[in-house]
Amino acid sequence: MATTIERATETAQAHDTFPINGTDYIEFYVGNAKQAAHYYRTAFGFQLVGYRGPETGVRDRASYLLQQDKIRFVLTTPIRPDLSDEAKTIADHIYKHGDGVRDLALWVDDARDAFEKAIERGAKPVHEPKVLKDTEGEIVIAAFQTYGETIHSLVERKNYKGLFMPGFVPLKQHYNPPPVGLKYVDHCVGNVELGKMNVWVEFYAHVMGFRNLLTFDDEDISTEYSSLMSKVMANGNDRIKFPINEPAPGKKKSQIDEYLDFYQGPGVQHMALATDDIVQTVTVLRDRGVEFLAAPTSYYADLQKRVGRIDEPLDVLAALGILVDRDPDGYLLQIFTKPVEDRPTVFYEIIQRKGAKSFGKGNFKALFEAIEQEQAKRGNL
Repeated sequence: MATTIERATETAQAHDTFPINGTDYIEFYVGNAKQAAHYYRTAFGFQLVGYRGPETGVRDRASYLLQQDKIRFVLTTPIRPDLSDEAKTIADHIYKHGDGVRDLALWVDDARDAFEKAIERGAKPVHEPKVLKDTEGEIVIAAFQTYGETIHSLVERKNYKGLFMPGFVPLKQHYNPPPVGLKYVDHCVGNVELGKMNVWVEFYAHVMGFRNLLTFDDEDISTEYSSLMSKVMANGNDRIKFPINEPAPGKKKSQIDEYLDFYQGPGVQHMALATDDIVQTVTVLRDRGVEFLAAPTSYYADLQKRVGRIDEPLDVLAALGILVDRDPDGYLLQIFTKPVEDRPTVFYEIIQRKGAKSFGKGNFKALFEAIEQEQAKRGNL
């Protein structure tokens, strides 16, 4: 398998299967979209900008469109699962996984061409290209399957001038907490079963032309008790980065094992959201009730020696629990939330890049230990 991956990756470095402009949106299937939308507005500073549901002629589900700078979240809930197969699929997804990511949608120039090429290379179709129209123009959208029940929609919006896509109407409400400084989706991490990481690495390399940007083995990401392995797949312009994690054998259950148990299969573990001022962003998020993992106090004792000079005061970073790592291109700052729901599954990373192109390898041990502390509290370590 390793030799195959290397050949596919070398090919991918020369040419993407189809160009991707960036992340178009991330759609979550949730049990109560109205309340979830309120949480993301109140805590994370997203603006509620659009809606689709019974009031707009969609009888079986409701969707709320949230936006902050270039980040778009769609929160969808079934209203009457008995009215359509699609609504039943949504309800079944929530029953099995809890609130979770269904769709990592990609913005492309030509959805028909991208879909055809993906299917030719072995992707499993979810739905063929369809045209959605209203007075603002048209959108072409298609979708194919990836790990677990996660899908990639391919969204072509060059002929659309409206809010988001046909079917959504603008929505403004009196309650609009200000944004917290989140700018764009830096990367999205998927957890898969033991032995499946290379399968999906090969999928992204062969089907989409992605390259293996970085590889971390169980020596890079480990503690005394548990470990994992990860490979980062990226497209040619690096706007799309998908790390793929799998558990590695250890003395106790890893964070990946815990996720797979509670999510009942592979899925999106966390999304990294970029900011230009992590200190300000994290300060506001904490004040609004977002809970973060706590770094061990010993982490900051030799931080300056390990990463060199940085612009941010160490005492401020230590007070907030922000981690720092350096690579040949610069440094990055990052912090991870606790799971944002009762199942220990989906969480977020807040990241600020000051030149660095890596993913914080020097922080893995501290991060893993912090996660293990939370696992132990839940009785899942």
